[in-house]
Amino acid sequence: MREPRSRRESALALGLLAGLAVLAVVLRAELGSAASRLFPLLLAVVSAVAAVLVARHGNRLDRRSRRPWRALATVAALLTAGQLISLVDTPDGHGQSAWAQLPQIAAVPLALATCLLLLPPRTGRSRGVRELLDGAIVLAAVVLVGVVVLSDAMARSTGVLGALLVVGYPVSGALLCGVGLMTVTRVDRTRRRAAVWLLVAMAALVVVAVSGALANVLGVEASGMLTILAWTGMAAAAIRAVGNDPGAPLTRTEDSPAPALFGVVVSHGTAYGVAAMVVLVLSAGHTFSSLGQVLTGVVIVLTSARGVLWATDAARLTRRLVQTEAYLRALAASAEDVTLVLDEAGSVRWLSGAVQGQLGWHADDLTGRRLADLLDPADREVLERVVADVGVAPAASPTVRLRTGDGEWRDVELSGAARAGVPGTALREGLVLHVRDVTARRSNQRELERMAYTDYLTGLPNRARFMAALDEALARAADGAPNCMLLVDLDGFKAVNDVAGHDAGDHLLVQVADQLRAGAREQDLVARLGGDEFALLVPGGPDEAMGLAERLVVALDRSFRAPTPGDDGAGPLFAVSGSIGLAELDGSGDVPAVVRQADLALRAAKAAGKRCVRSSGEAVDAALGRRTRLARDLPAALEDGQLRVLYQPVVGLHDRRVLGLEALVRWEHPLLGTVPPDEFIHLAEEDGLIVPLQRWVFGEATRQAAVLMAGGWDVQMGVNVSVRHLLAGCLVPDVAAALSAAQLPPGKLILELTESVLLDAHQERLVADLETLRGMGVVLSLDDFGRGWSSLAYLARLPVQILKMDREFIADVDTDPRGRALVASIVELGRTLGMDVVAEGVETESQLAELRAMDCRYLQGYLFGRPMPFAELRALLDAFDPVLLDTGAPDLDSGVHLVGPGG
Repeated sequence: MREPRSRRESALALGLLAGLAVLAVVLRAELGSAASRLFPLLLAVVSAVAAVLVARHGNRLDRRSRRPWRALATVAALLTAGQLISLVDTPDGHGQSAWAQLPQIAAVPLALATCLLLLPPRTGRSRGVRELLDGAIVLAAVVLVGVVVLSDAMARSTGVLGALLVVGYPVSGALLCGVGLMTVTRVDRTRRRAAVWLLVAMAALVVVAVSGALANVLGVEASGMLTILAWTGMAAAAIRAVGNDPGAPLTRTEDSPAPALFGVVVSHGTAYGVAAMVVLVLSAGHTFSSLGQVLTGVVIVLTSARGVLWATDAARLTRRLVQTEAYLRALAASAEDVTLVLDEAGSVRWLSGAVQGQLGWHADDLTGRRLADLLDPADREVLERVVADVGVAPAASPTVRLRTGDGEWRDVELSGAARAGVPGTALREGLVLHVRDVTARRSNQRELERMAYTDYLTGLPNRARFMAALDEALARAADGAPNCMLLVDLDGFKAVNDVAGHDAGDHLLVQVADQLRAGAREQDLVARLGGDEFALLVPGGPDEAMGLAERLVVALDRSFRAPTPGDDGAGPLFAVSGSIGLAELDGSGDVPAVVRQADLALRAAKAAGKRCVRSSGEAVDAALGRRTRLARDLPAALEDGQLRVLYQPVVGLHDRRVLGLEALVRWEHPLLGTVPPDEFIHLAEEDGLIVPLQRWVFGEATRQAAVLMAGGWDVQMGVNVSVRHLLAGCLVPDVAAALSAAQLPPGKLILELTESVLLDAHQERLVADLETLRGMGVVLSLDDFGRGWSSLAYLARLPVQILKMDREFIADVDTDPRGRALVASIVELGRTLGMDVVAEGVETESQLAELRAMDCRYLQGYLFGRPMPFAELRALLDAFDPVLLDTGAPDLDSGVHLVGPGG
């Protein structure tokens, strides 16, 4: 790309050359023959302008690319010198200065060098013979023209200078034209425009040479006028040539057929033009000299040879084209897809592949039809988008419905859209499409989607389907469409499962699903979320949803008789009912927020005595009132002694005894009763009371552990630690103070951390504190492993020695193969990392059997003991029977304090 300054200079120079040409014509008209003395000066100015511009513009190119233009600038400078010499030297009898010819003679090889330097380095191309023939045809034709046109001038010329003017210059010009044509055909595509302008300059040079040779025939004045016009054109073409040269490419570009065609057209056009001239000359009665006859024969032979080579190339290209088309057809026919070529109107013009099997059409019947006419009207817009987005990679191949020849419909996939034509030709609007029958695959996908979004037991939509529908309903609610969610939970379902078995529970769930379907409206979505939990998405306001919920509560309040093997109606009878929580979708929240609101309302319904409906607003009011009271009373609970510590045993499978205890804090509120830690620990963290709370727990737990140790019981004491205490930076001194006050060895204390420490932003400082605690001898345990954001990469960095599996893993270890495999992998992970693994929540013999088979060495759960006060702990330690680890659990209904599954 030329710079604006270079373009302005070129335009100014071309304007100057045009002005000089016009000036020459005006001077000739005004001064007559007296103007001829000024022509050399004008020619010198023209050459000087060309020399300066060519040199300046050539310097903008790289070192290798500027070499031809330096040679051309030198040519222009020599021509300038020759014209200036002709001004001062006294001409001989022929009106020409002999000394002025010397610079012009020296310019001929430099002009040849300009053409040759423009050629790329040799690359072993096989087209050199053809290009040389093109150049030879032009050379012979131009020489033949010179012989015919200059025959009279040759007869009148005398001396060496006359022979040079009449013969030497025309032959040199012909040679330059031939070499220039060869340059055009062999130069790189990026520099071809510059080579064409250089060829124009060489052709103008031929005109200059012929006009000089015709001075004896046309007269000095006419010859001079023709010379200056051709000379000006030659200079202008040279300036255009260097201005259109972008420089030699860094890498060779692929050759195209255009250069060969250009050479053939120019050479044959020249030959045919000369042939026409020969016919005219012969018809006028002139005769050819021996040299003319020889040159005519040479032109005929060279043109014939070039024609033979052109025919050979055409035959070879035709064979290659036929072979390529055969390859293409074989490739398209062997592909699974059907390949279609559409014209601009969208009609099928060419097709290949298993058309009958894939599309249900015979190839002949499909050819000529518009593809859009065969598609489902709803899918025609898809085809339009595919055509409009040609060249843009789609995220997924679109699928449309296509009508077969028998009138059936098939799902077909459109892919590989590409333009079939060649830009700049009449074929530019063609389009290639690959079409594949995906009817079977789409049917399988729809069935898989149905299975993925359907509960296998009840046939209702499952949790995933309900959550997707809830998300869509939230979007509609944001636009003003009222929607509500009902969360249904069965009352009494656990008793059915425990007493009558899981088959009876499944039978009950199927009946409840049928009742919900029957009670819901057609526009309502009924889904099973899991277990005995169902949900309904109700289009409408809270009043409509509340009315539906109350009707469902009535329908679900009934007795259920468990089926028996003989189906004799003698199975146990259970009272079953339903509690429902209602949440309104306001469009401002997200799916989890709506589910939390419905769950909160369901809890309120349960707390209100079950068999009722509560809305999220009522539940929030009740929950906020309870939370406010707990937050207000918590500081006094620390001072008034309302907190107490319970202890749950941890047993060793191999040691066959109680190895440790977990200290669990409870709050006995004077009005609200026992408050679970899930409620008040979070309040303590928010209100800044967690550190004093845990200091009190540390003191109690270490003191009681020291008492047990003094009594001969070798057990470790585990205490849960809040990450807020660790972040406060005082955990290490608080632990050291508690150990010192109780005179308890550090190795007897286990600090149980939650997984939140794994992803804390201050992890580096936390890990340093944990390393300090471990260095003191305190044992570190990662509690509830797997419940939160477990990260093995972070786990490897923490100095923990114990992994406690979350109770949710253990709950299904005896019934779920995937859950069993997951527990086994955690046990193996702990063994690989050198960590002890504790299984929490062991409640049944079957769970114990599975864990024993996995060699999980440490167990904790109701099967071995519930959380109990310290006063009852000694009795448990004294009465622990190791046979329990082999046979299972004794009767647990012994009046031991029940604190619930939360521990």
